Amino acid sequence: MKSIEATWQDVQQGLLTFTQVVNSCLTRIEESEHCNIYIEVYREEALAKAKKLDEKVSNGEALGSMLGGIVALKDNLCYTSHTVTAASAILKDFVSPYTATAVQHLLDEDAIIIGRVNCDEFAMGSATGFSVYGATLNPLDTSRAPGGSSGGSAAAVAAKTCHVALGSDTGGSIRQPASFCGTYGLKPTYGRISRHGLIAFASSFDQIGPFSHSIEDISRATQVMSSKPCAYDSTSIHRAWNTTKPNTNLRIASFSHLASAEYCNEDVQKNYHDTIEKMKACGMTVETKEFTLIDYMLSAYYILTTAEASSNLSRFDGMRYGHRSDKAENLEEVYTLSRSEGFGKEVKNRIMLGTFVLSSGHYDAYYEKAMRARHKVRSFFDAILEDFDAIALPTSPTTAFAQITKDADGVEQYNADIFTVVANLTGHPALSIPNGPGNDNLPTGFQLVGRMFEEQQLLDIAKEIKPL
Repeated sequence: MKSIEATWQDVQQGLLTFTQVVNSCLTRIEESEHCNIYIEVYREEALAKAKKLDEKVSNGEALGSMLGGIVALKDNLCYTSHTVTAASAILKDFVSPYTATAVQHLLDEDAIIIGRVNCDEFAMGSATGFSVYGATLNPLDTSRAPGGSSGGSAAAVAAKTCHVALGSDTGGSIRQPASFCGTYGLKPTYGRISRHGLIAFASSFDQIGPFSHSIEDISRATQVMSSKPCAYDSTSIHRAWNTTKPNTNLRIASFSHLASAEYCNEDVQKNYHDTIEKMKACGMTVETKEFTLIDYMLSAYYILTTAEASSNLSRFDGMRYGHRSDKAENLEEVYTLSRSEGFGKEVKNRIMLGTFVLSSGHYDAYYEKAMRARHKVRSFFDAILEDFDAIALPTSPTTAFAQITKDADGVEQYNADIFTVVANLTGHPALSIPNGPGNDNLPTGFQLVGRMFEEQQLLDIAKEIKPL
């Protein structure tokens, strides 16, 4: 699928209309229906918006910055008068009364929202298998997972059903699916994009970000979503978009020891080291650095995120929000049965773990130690990025693994996040770049972590190292 700018050029030249573009995307959605990507398609709305944009073009009116780009939404982003469920039975048939700030900014700049896509329940998972709607399949190989939790978003781009798909990234939920599906995926700096209207998993980790096959579309969508301050999210930080100044000697810190047999399969190792050599050939200075804290990152991440999830999901109790059991005969049963019936296995696991680490007998032993580890790794990354323009490491240790279902044990998938959780712990922006195929002909990913609010720097580096 062409980029937003290339599509716009065709429309201006009379080679295409926006209505034709939308119809083409709708056809591809139908052709990829077996992958279970879309939960709901906004066919009539998308066509109506396309018709309005075609009329604007005919009348010589200027279009907004999104230029009629086709956008898919992860099923945890609110959109006024549309159903949003976070792929959970506990929010079955919930219709949002408002629109997420990020989504509204896209609409204001003439984006076309084409539908909502599948994800892991409450964004908890690494394969888009923990969903009340069933598993999503990887369009590149339907025996494999598209990654998670934003696997539906990655699959929507991989199947060429949209220009951009929005996901949320708590510990790699944009970057890991991008790696599995061969797309670009950006987790912006924490606070760059307002979380207002994003159904929370872990509030100090969650960040909305885009998938696309185009670096320019990633940049365009991120700039639009972060273009205005948000009065509804106290953690959002409005910063001007930093345009990278020409730099003939970019300095890259490489965590090359992570691309080894201890952590990665052979395909990921080879492609990572090949790209490092390509960076050197492009004139970048690459220095190897040791990241000795890596083995503590998953533990710190899962302790902190499950603690926050336990707190955030307490609102879904059958009284204030969500499903209420019709079997309850007293107040206690309203709470216990509603949550037991509404939440899936993986969400229950994480709520229980979060409640445990926050309990009075274990708070000091687990939660406080994890917070200290978070502070330590943030300081470590800040120190490296004072001297380097970006940090390079793999995105995922493997290519796409076999699909799992909502009844499977998710613990075996947690290691898929080992290289991605760090940027959520620290808040730094991180970009996954397609990095060539493995021996199974499935994509691998190359990850760059950058300075706070310097997303464009990462995108500029990505332009220099196009996919192998």
